[in-house]
Formats: sequence, C-alpha cells, structure tokens
Amino acid sequence: MTERSSVADLAKTLREEVDRYSPGERLPSSRALVERYRVSPVTVSRALAQLAAEGVVVTRPGAGAYRAEPSGPAKPAPGDTSWQEVALSAQTAAGPVPRSVDASGVLVTLAEPPPGVIEFNGGYLHPSLQPERALAAALARAGRRPGAWNRPPTDGLFELRAWFARQIAGPGGEGGPTGADVLITAGGQSALTTALRALATPGAPVLVESPTYPGMLAVARAAGQRPVPVPVDADGLRPELLAAALRATGARVLVCQPLFQNPTGAVLARERRREVVRIARDAGAFVVEDDFARSLAHEDAGALPPPLAADDPDGVVVHLRSLTKITSPSLRVGALAARGPVLERLRAIHVVDQFFVPRPLQEAALELVGSPAWPRHLRAVAAALRPRRDHLAAELRRQVPALVQAAAPRGGFHLWVRAPEGTDEAALTGAALRAGVAVPPGRPYFCAEPPAVHLRLGFAATAGTAEITEGVRRLRTACAQALPHGAGGGEQAPA
Repeated sequence: MTERSSVADLAKTLREEVDRYSPGERLPSSRALVERYRVSPVTVSRALAQLAAEGVVVTRPGAGAYRAEPSGPAKPAPGDTSWQEVALSAQTAAGPVPRSVDASGVLVTLAEPPPGVIEFNGGYLHPSLQPERALAAALARAGRRPGAWNRPPTDGLFELRAWFARQIAGPGGEGGPTGADVLITAGGQSALTTALRALATPGAPVLVESPTYPGMLAVARAAGQRPVPVPVDADGLRPELLAAALRATGARVLVCQPLFQNPTGAVLARERRREVVRIARDAGAFVVEDDFARSLAHEDAGALPPPLAADDPDGVVVHLRSLTKITSPSLRVGALAARGPVLERLRAIHVVDQFFVPRPLQEAALELVGSPAWPRHLRAVAAALRPRRDHLAAELRRQVPALVQAAAPRGGFHLWVRAPEGTDEAALTGAALRAGVAVPPGRPYFCAEPPAVHLRLGFAATAGTAEITEGVRRLRTACAQALPHGAGGGEQAPA
C-alpha cells in the first residue's frame, strides 16, 4: 500500500470516529494512533492535517488534535457572478469576445491520480529516483550560509548564473553565454512565460513545433498570442516548413525543443541545427530553445549535440532550462540566457512578474550541483530510465501492438504512440482510468487539428518494470474496450 492510500484510509477512519468525541475534546495522541493503526508517524501527521483542512479537527502544536467546534450559522446563498463573463472577455471595437485560459493539457501531468492508479501521465521522476537525501543535505547546508535568508539579487545569485552559463556553453566555452547573460527563474515554466511575454505581443503569431508541449501552448494562448504549427519528423523541426511559416505569418518567434523533443523524443538533426538558426536570423525572428531534457539523457544516449545557444554570436537564441525535471517538482530553479537588448526586456518582465527566486532555494541548488552527489545522481537516473523505456516499449509491442510507437528516444520521460484510425481518444483515456492506469491524451499537444489519435506514455513516474508491466496490462484492457473492433489485442500478460 502506498503512503498516499494509507493517509486516505486513516483520514476516512478518523473522520468516522471523531463523532464519538465532544466538541473541543482531545483525540488520542499521535503515538497512540501510530500504535493502534500500525502506520507511520508521517501518515498520522498527514491524515490529521487533512482533517484539519476540512474543519473536522483543530491541531494545537505541542498539545495534540481536538474535535472542532460546531460551525456557525449556515452560509448565505451564493451571489450572482454571471457579470464576470462579460468582465473576463476581451473588449474589442465590435464588443466583448469570449476569452479563456485552458490549463487542461498541463493539469493532466500535474494532478495526482487516485490511489492505486498507475501513472503513465507523470511529468516528473518517481520519488525513488529523486535525490531526496542530497536535496535535504543541500537545503540544510544552504540554510547555514551567511545571508541565506537575505534578499537575493534580482537576476539571481551570480555563482548560480555562472554555473548555468557553463552548462550551456559546454566544455569549450567559446561562443556561449556568460553568467552576465543569465537570469535565474522559478523553473522552466516561469522562464517560458517570461520569454513569450517579452518576445511577442498579444495577437502576434508564435511558431511552435507540431506536436509540442501543451504548457507552452497554454502560456502563448494566455498571453493572447496565436500558436502556428510547424511539423516535426524523426529528425526534428523541418527547416523548409519553418521558412514557409515565417514568410506566411511574419512571426518573430519560434519555440522549439531541439533535444528529445516533447512529445516525439526527436533530436534535431546535425544538418538542420545551423539551418534553423540561419532561417530565423534572416527573418528577424528569435528562437526560444527549451532545453528541458538535457539532463535526462539515457545511458545509451552517446554524445549529445550542444545547445543552439552554445554558438550564437548574434543573439538569435533565447535559451531556457531547469533543474526541476532531473531533481524534484519542488526544486523550481531554472535559467534564461540571452544576448543583446532582449536581455533587458527579459529582465524587466522577470522582475515585474516575480521580483526574484527565493534565496534559500538558489543556495540549495548551488549546494546540490556542487556536491559529489550530483554526478552520481545524473548517472543513476540515466541508468534507471533506459530499462524503464525499453521495458515499456517491449510490453506495448507484446500486449498492445495496435498502438504504433515512434522511435524510442534516448532521453526524456516518455514514448509517443499512435492509436488506430477511428479511435475515440476520450473513450480510450476514460477506459484506461477506469482500468487503473492514467494516460494523457495526445490532442493537447497539437495547436491545430491532429493528424491522428496519440497517447504520451510516461515511464519515469513509475516505480519500476513490474509496475510498467501491470500498467500496460491495464491499458490492454482499456484498448480492448475502446479501440475500433479488431484493432486491439496482443499476447495476454500474466496477472
């Protein structure tokens, strides 16, 4: 049983038992609850915190938990909020135009599934792969640094900026950014938001890979920008279609992921790399390089191509990356790198939006990447992701051959698969959840009509190969129900 399901079960039990107590009466001590229900102190603490949030109990530090006093009189009927529909619409000369912000494509990878559901939708490392001890030690050391809780520079700690600059520039270092060209951000999503707000005005076209990361599409649309698709193939973004899109739209921004692209896993081919930057430079456009997966290379990845920003004297490339994916969802530390006047624009928007990234978090990041545990962690993740990837691919071929796989990537978290023609995507993902496995639909990865139904199946958030086998077995059950007649099936996995 997982810690999460244990907390839910204990909270349910205590919720039923608390009615036996009078308002204000003290519940048994945490130690007594640990012994009675044979759970860990952490489970007891989290269950009581959940009941406190619900208003069932009140916790008093050092004194214990007590049944909450009865609530006051019934809340009045809710007011009429329909006026907000007009207020939240965009005002134009012709009148209000409905406008919404769609975060569904992001939430599907952020929301925790119900207990017992296997996560093929996870966007972060499984807790067993996260460097929890190294993070705890880094945070403890950071807290003891002189001035650790003082206000940091708005651009970020220079030592951390310099470290990111060295990672971007690579071993040679010539032609790449310096620490003065880097801003520290609250993770990659924050960096992406700052970049798009700085480079494109509301209503402007923004060229994006197709398919692409839904969080980027959400950022662009929330800023009122118009994402325009440029197709990718097995070698990444297609330069001839990029040139055509720039001519047709007059766009001044391209967002791309040249390394282990999300969701296809493609790596931009060597002969295309300079071509993409040249085409953008000739059109007077910026390239926003989202290098999110460089630290997620698998054991068999071989030598990685340098970032586009590593050789960009003209400042065409705005580079972003983050420590979050390779460490923990809560270590939200990232970086933006740029050259020329655009850096001032990025800096201004960054300061207006968030002032600065908390100094203790930056200090902890510095402690982590400077410790002997850091290279060990990178090697451990690379070694762990490869067998998960290969096992998921093999189980899909064996149990659900109707799902056609793209080439297995040598970095990143997931496989990109295509469902048979005629598949109802909503029916398939719904059937999968009922069968006990969460899979994200492919539709949010396209900013225009998708050419087919796809799924992005993650392997990094799973506990290991045994859980992957069980997850695919559950997915096979869902496919048998939701795929067009005769399209599913494969060898039945052992129960």
